[in-house]
Amino acid sequence: MRAQSNHSRLLHGEIVSVSAIGIRSECYHGRISRLQTGFNKARKIFRERSSLRSGVSVLFLASLLFATSTASGRAESSEVVAIKVDWNKVQGVSRTTATLQVVVNPLLRRGSPIHDRAFQALRNLQADDVRFVPWFPYPLLAVAELAPPTAERTFWDFSLIDPLIMDFLDATSGHAVVVNFSTIPQWMFKTDRQVDDPSDPNAVDWSYEQGTELRDPTMKEVSDYFARIVSWYTQGGFTDELGRRHDSGHHCKIAYWEILNEPEYEHAMTPQMYTRLYDAVSAAIRRAAPGIKFVGMSLATPSKSPEFFEYFLDHKNHQPGIPLDAISYHFYAVPSVEQGSDSYPFSFFEQADHFLDTVRYVESIRRRLSPQTQTMLNEVGTIRAEDIGKADPASAVIPASYWNLSAAVYAYLHPQLAELGIEVVGESQLVGYPTQFPSVSMIEWTTGRPNARYWVLKLIHENFGPGDKLTETKIDTSAVYAQGFVTPQGKKKLLIVNKRDRVAQIQLPGAFGACMEVIDQATGLGPASLSNLTAERFVLSGFAVAVVTLSNRERE
Repeated sequence: MRAQSNHSRLLHGEIVSVSAIGIRSECYHGRISRLQTGFNKARKIFRERSSLRSGVSVLFLASLLFATSTASGRAESSEVVAIKVDWNKVQGVSRTTATLQVVVNPLLRRGSPIHDRAFQALRNLQADDVRFVPWFPYPLLAVAELAPPTAERTFWDFSLIDPLIMDFLDATSGHAVVVNFSTIPQWMFKTDRQVDDPSDPNAVDWSYEQGTELRDPTMKEVSDYFARIVSWYTQGGFTDELGRRHDSGHHCKIAYWEILNEPEYEHAMTPQMYTRLYDAVSAAIRRAAPGIKFVGMSLATPSKSPEFFEYFLDHKNHQPGIPLDAISYHFYAVPSVEQGSDSYPFSFFEQADHFLDTVRYVESIRRRLSPQTQTMLNEVGTIRAEDIGKADPASAVIPASYWNLSAAVYAYLHPQLAELGIEVVGESQLVGYPTQFPSVSMIEWTTGRPNARYWVLKLIHENFGPGDKLTETKIDTSAVYAQGFVTPQGKKKLLIVNKRDRVAQIQLPGAFGACMEVIDQATGLGPASLSNLTAERFVLSGFAVAVVTLSNRERE
């Protein structure tokens, strides 16, 4: 019989001192400050949990934090989950970048209580291909020309937009970004009645986007609009409709420009209309800024839109010379209103599996029609049923465990999308809050502190990336997911996701001496906890996401 890990022994009441864990400098170098944090957490848990025996020492609880945490997770499973990795059997090489999207809303404006923390969190990620989206519910923050030009004047105004995008570009400095000014000015569409211009930049306006037919059927008006925005940020300014120069002083580098957002819903565009618009806009932007690449489609419901992929990815449906650099589409796991929260894990992961089937289908179309085109899945997340169609702040009371479940869904999808050859997997979104899908937020909208969704993205971003080899990984249960990676530097790493809100016992050959980083319900609003495994059997608490890096001795 193999020896139980410290953590497994702790669960059965054995007291183990901190010194018995055997901290190795490889795992903990530069992290000593977390020891005191862990001790403080242990003391807090000790005081608050009356179910613990009064004779258990604080050292017992501190060592609990250095091993994989079970402070939150439900009843321990008696089943032992065996994970077997053949490190020499490579099943694919990752091209996948883990990243996120930043959707513009008032909490990202300067002067917001969380502005500084939000952008610092973004800066700390150091992620590539971050997507920036000024979106229609806040027209004053998303539309640079809110009224049509007259014979005497134009109405270009970047005064509210500039601080947002410049703060974003500063926080992502040195990294490629994807910019999507997704909202076409409402006055460019034919409507039965005039849509009133908004007056409050902080007020949400879900009615701004109306109409399905552009007033200029040649699409020159709309394509020139986007070309002028690009020129404002990359070429130092532009010449307006009346021939007057507007200088910005901006010479920013934008790697990708995404054209519109979820067009099958926003203005109900057909594949044919969207493709014509994509061609017109991309051609106009290329004339203004020749180096920019383009992302097309950005579909909300890819499983319902096969004709969109078939039409858009077929080069014969485009004007000569139009680039199809990348396509994008989205996924959110959303429960039904009737579902209780206990069923969320089953529903979310089942929907994630269906989405993977959709990706396989879309990839078969892409490879057939436009194999050089990349794929960006730049909105990946979960949304609670309470967020749909509601603006009531009371609906935003979200259980802490939800953030871990949502983070686990992203962690579950990321390696499987890497195996399918997807280039970008972007978590949605940096800041959500009441009136704008609070359950997709990666930071607390009241304090600006990152939640588990943020920390899991950071964990994956820092451990996995393009060039990693995905190795054959076998597991004997559907309640836990695992995937082995060998990095370009030869490090052997294993991503483990507990898909259930209960403790899972893990058996991993070669785990002795490995370094483990864990995000779970005990880490809360903090970064991953670190531990050094002292046996091949250990436990993960409910909805935990862990990265196990094997020791140098094992790698040798």
